[in-house]
Amino acid sequence: RHAEAVCESWAAEGLPVRLLSRRVSLSLSAGDSVEAVARAARHAALQDMAREADADLLLLAHHRQDQAETLLLQALRGGGLAGLAGMPRDVIREGVRWVRPWLEHPRSDIEAYVAAHGLIYIEDDSNADPRYARNLLRMSVWPALVDAFPDAEANLAASARRLSDALSVMDAWREQALPPLLTPAVTALTDDAATPAPAALDACLWATQPAALRRETLRHWYKQVSGQVMPATWVERLAEEVPRKVTGQGVAQWGALGLSLYRGVLNWARPAAVKIDAGAATDAGLSVCGAGDWPVTTWGGCLRVREVASGGVPPSLLTEVVLRQRVGGEQFQMGAGRPPRSLKKQFQALGVPAWQRGGPLVFAGAQLLYVPGLGIDARALAAQGTPQWSMEWLPDAISQ
Repeated sequence: RHAEAVCESWAAEGLPVRLLSRRVSLSLSAGDSVEAVARAARHAALQDMAREADADLLLLAHHRQDQAETLLLQALRGGGLAGLAGMPRDVIREGVRWVRPWLEHPRSDIEAYVAAHGLIYIEDDSNADPRYARNLLRMSVWPALVDAFPDAEANLAASARRLSDALSVMDAWREQALPPLLTPAVTALTDDAATPAPAALDACLWATQPAALRRETLRHWYKQVSGQVMPATWVERLAEEVPRKVTGQGVAQWGALGLSLYRGVLNWARPAAVKIDAGAATDAGLSVCGAGDWPVTTWGGCLRVREVASGGVPPSLLTEVVLRQRVGGEQFQMGAGRPPRSLKKQFQALGVPAWQRGGPLVFAGAQLLYVPGLGIDARALAAQGTPQWSMEWLPDAISQ
């Protein structure tokens, strides 16, 4: 109501203002921080409204004490450089420039301006709730801190600026340091040329770096391939554990992170994709009559079928197919003019780890059409220029 009244008064004065608002709801899981979830929801709503208004600039009202509090809270939580650098003064997110013009100004300056111009404002009731960490810090810790150290706010904000500079330098270094450590993934985890596997990490080369550099490049690579921030405890553990396994030519999985180490290469895949097949499924018949996802409940997944220009099978071959367990003796041909070889040899040639060799084999009668991890048998490929479909096996955890 306050925002509506202010905008109406401005519009009455002929100012070109427009009010957009969103009501957000929070979905909390066990262990979630209400403050963090609420912040993410606010940011998403602001970004959405900026797009709706065709705005490329978004101004936020954080001031110097907010920045000082952010640094303190991050330090108390054991935050890293990105957290200790505080809130960025100027950053571009998805085409929108987010700016905090008051970040270097004390709250008293803003209050003086408001008083001098007789501006009407409201206080958010939640700011007085001590259940939230920032409020508790502001109400209980901050007064004692500034009594003991009068320049605490200015000095903490200055530290945040210097840490922000250090973060910028670190980001630039990581962009240069990571590419030489990348290598093609051990296996294309999707069997789909349109969805290549993320670049893997050459663990042998990476392991030669000092521990601090290993941790930084590991964090950066994992964020790039997974879109997730690796927990600090895992960074510490893997920075020590992976080099030992590389030295011993070890093979390992870290299923919680979707990571696997094989032949000196650290791969990432969606966690469900690195689970070992239980091998309990029975033969399942399937009649495919078009592109789409075809569920196979006995196998706990679906066969994704797509129309493609090349590299697929004739649609007629998929009218009656059977999904079968691997029993041994099957032969697979990788390409035209190449000899058929056992699945074991083909998997080894491509470097497909044992735990990624599960999933059903797709047959049309006695003819093998498709093998997860290998793709379509060359003997089943459709002629160029004719209708054809590709196949991809997706376990339920991925297909959903």
